[in-house]
Amino acid sequence: MPHTNDRTGTRGWIISASIIAVGLVIGGFLLGDGLVRMKAAERSVTVRGLAEREVTADLATWTLSFASTATDLQTAQANTDRDAVAVREFFDTLGFPDSALTPAGVNVSNYTDDGTVFYTVRQRVVLRTRDIERAQQAARRQAELVRRGVVLEDGSGISYTFTGLNAVKPEMVAEATKDARAAAEQFAKDSGANVGSIRNATQGYFSIDARDGEAGGWGVGDTPFKKVRVVTTIDFALD
Repeated sequence: MPHTNDRTGTRGWIISASIIAVGLVIGGFLLGDGLVRMKAAERSVTVRGLAEREVTADLATWTLSFASTATDLQTAQANTDRDAVAVREFFDTLGFPDSALTPAGVNVSNYTDDGTVFYTVRQRVVLRTRDIERAQQAARRQAELVRRGVVLEDGSGISYTFTGLNAVKPEMVAEATKDARAAAEQFAKDSGANVGSIRNATQGYFSIDARDGEAGGWGVGDTPFKKVRVVTTIDFALD
């Protein structure tokens, strides 16, 4: 006749094994479900969206540098003073107000050649205007300065700047986002998925460059026609 203690021990072992087995099944189910949900969370696509816009510069800046060299400082100074007057008369003829021109400093240097001291006086005048058409006209007619006896130094080119970036930023970001979603939708279509919400987005930076590239050449290295460009990187969830 079996002992009561043996029966009790066997019954306890069976119950314990059953509990462990049920725990393993539940744990396996939960682990499997977690992997499925984790895999779903990994379903995404990262694409780039581009937006470009052609704009016209709204600010022209022209730094004109001219110099004179003589064996005495007074003569060199008088020559550059004469050139400064000629420069102002040139812009006055074109209809620019006096406030558009600003003196940008005077520089004096000297050197000795065969025992003779030479003095060089250099002056700079800056034209700053939002009248882009008039500024272009002045740049095209700069040869008239030469006829007035003013020889501009190398680097005295005009530059054009677009300052209205903040006004176009929101629309361009929206365009770049729309472009990125179109790319994501094409990818999703090819892979049999649907595009969901944005998981992460990086706007990138705005660049402003010459529309037709740098023209090159003295005095014509810039143009008022610009291209604004922004690239966004967006991570879309896939359903």
